[in-house]
Amino acid sequence: MSVSVTVVAVFFAGMGLAALVKPAFIWAPFGVVPTTPESRNEVRAVYGGFGVAIAVLLFVADGWATDARAAVLVTVAIALLGMAAGRIVSAVVEPKALIGYPGFFLAIEAGLAALLLAAR
Repeated sequence: MSVSVTVVAVFFAGMGLAALVKPAFIWAPFGVVPTTPESRNEVRAVYGGFGVAIAVLLFVADGWATDARAAVLVTVAIALLGMAAGRIVSAVVEPKALIGYPGFFLAIEAGLAALLLAAR
């Protein structure tokens, strides 16, 4: 597995495991506290389960044929670019939306997408 793909897989695994174990940790930088079982369930599903699944997919895809591996890397890169695009749309609607953690995560998402696209 290339270093670039490993970096992205580890990022998703870390995010996923953190969300599964302590959902409040994921939303804390954004000033949101998941105070109900339903909200913690949502964090565990969307950030936890999804993050772990993407990490596993990236690790498993390394052993696949070149075309299949490339398809996985492009798909995950597009998902990351979709997250980044959502943040940009948010900044257009609310100009201060990228101050602090949202801007930091925009850079992370775009950077991880670039790593995957370069690694394919």
